[in-house]
Amino acid sequence: MNVEQIRAFCLSLPKVTEDLKWGNNLCFLIGGKIFCLTDLDSDFSAALKVEEEDFDMLTARDEIMQAPHFARKKWVTVTEPDALRNDEWLKMLRKSYELVRANLSKRIRDQLLIALLFFAFFFGCTPAPEAEKLLLAEEMNGSLKKELLDAWYPVAIDTIWGGFFSDFTYDWQLEGPQNKMLVTLARHIWTTSNAAMFYDDDHYCEIARHGYHFLRDRMWDTVEGGFYMLLTQEGTQPVDSGGGNKNAYSNAFAIYALSAYYECSGDTTALDLALKTFYWLNDHCYDPIYKGYFNNPLWKEPSLAQGSSSMITSTSARTDWKDQNSSIHLLEAFTALYSCWPVSQVKQRLTEMLYLVRDSFAGEKGYLVQFMQRNWVPVSLRDSSVAVRGKKSFLDHVSFGHDVEAAYLMLEASHVLALEDEKTLQTAKLMVDHALAGGWDDSTGGFYYEGYYAGPGGELTIIDSSKAWWVQAEGLNSLMLMSMLFPDEEKYYKAFRKQWQYISSFIIDHEHGGWYPNGLDSHFGRADAPKGSIWKVNYHDSRALMNCIRMLRGESELVWTYR
Repeated sequence: MNVEQIRAFCLSLPKVTEDLKWGNNLCFLIGGKIFCLTDLDSDFSAALKVEEEDFDMLTARDEIMQAPHFARKKWVTVTEPDALRNDEWLKMLRKSYELVRANLSKRIRDQLLIALLFFAFFFGCTPAPEAEKLLLAEEMNGSLKKELLDAWYPVAIDTIWGGFFSDFTYDWQLEGPQNKMLVTLARHIWTTSNAAMFYDDDHYCEIARHGYHFLRDRMWDTVEGGFYMLLTQEGTQPVDSGGGNKNAYSNAFAIYALSAYYECSGDTTALDLALKTFYWLNDHCYDPIYKGYFNNPLWKEPSLAQGSSSMITSTSARTDWKDQNSSIHLLEAFTALYSCWPVSQVKQRLTEMLYLVRDSFAGEKGYLVQFMQRNWVPVSLRDSSVAVRGKKSFLDHVSFGHDVEAAYLMLEASHVLALEDEKTLQTAKLMVDHALAGGWDDSTGGFYYEGYYAGPGGELTIIDSSKAWWVQAEGLNSLMLMSMLFPDEEKYYKAFRKQWQYISSFIIDHEHGGWYPNGLDSHFGRADAPKGSIWKVNYHDSRALMNCIRMLRGESELVWTYR
């Protein structure tokens, strides 16, 4: 990282200015306050603000020391550009910016926003692109806090049995069995851990800790290992979830949550449990011959380990097939784990999953194949009758929500692996383009749920026109991401603005809080539909808003490194 790269990154952050001070010191400021200083007269010198708890660890390195003339144990000077990796530079620069920005008086921070409003409204003009983005970020931030986090917590916290309640009416009354599902619990832990880091608020970390204790103490199988998929509300007995009570999909979410909680809290027992789960998946779900993971543990069909594919078929998918849904969430989980514990075996499996999702599941047209035979031959019903396709459409269809979600997850994995490669970027772009071309409602906004290519060379038709809340969240995130990575293609930002308007008009319940399960613009949507169930919690929407706010503010490391 050289001075020009430091300058480029600093100036990409919202409302940053630069100034030469005290001779030839190039300073970068937010609200008139310095957050980075570079000495242009030296070979290399950069001063940054740091957390006090990080100071001793950083200054233990030969090329990093206490910054002269700055507050003790709060500022460091880096004297060699290679003292930090590029990703460490980006994190420290952003952290210094955030620490200084957080210390600005409320009056100064409000002035930054009022200035944007003044030019937008008093002069009767449309805000400049950067100004509009900051206004959108503030709008989304208010919705994230008030209509998501405040709606779910503390009402979802089960203070009697631990963990979180699952089932809520439209107005947040408890109604239903309140079983404890691993995926639901993990998503709560992930959301509150990330909210704690996003807002620098330990209150959310305490909620995450509450969930972590239930996950650790009740859901782990102490005899055979792995996490149970579904337990009773008390957490004392497994419940039959219709496909076995352990699988790779739900255990991937456990890793995702544990990694986030470790990053939030520093609790090494959470990291240990995440690694334990990772090794359990490798031992019980990994295909040693063709790579990738089976969703069901190998002990259910020992012949898989010897390469046999003589599996019992049923009305559902064959258990020796590999599915895109489990695979993209394993990719998601391993990305989170590697970002906080970059060991070689995690890197190997993460790299494998990135290439399998990108090169096998993602087809040439730009959508995910739902199921693969274990040797990576796509499962297709193209030559089947209309009746068979209708009965088993779950085996072969286009899922627009998973496609746009996978586009983001692939780019995130590539970033964490420090690849930032062109092939992943172009594959992700193709998947978002495909969803926009075939699954986007251009009149109202919003992505449809499912489509299908009927017959060889057939046209893509919509087979499920509902607009599920999670699909809209993933669409919002990926549209914003594409608009940042390809700023010259205006279609992405235009669709992003329309998508946010759609969500605000038809998905968000502005009266009771939370997001409706389906958009109210279609016959699938109901304002009195349940706000929560074991399959509906606040992870897709919270993640989308946090990511979009960061991108709108110019604070996304993923965007900066790709650009």
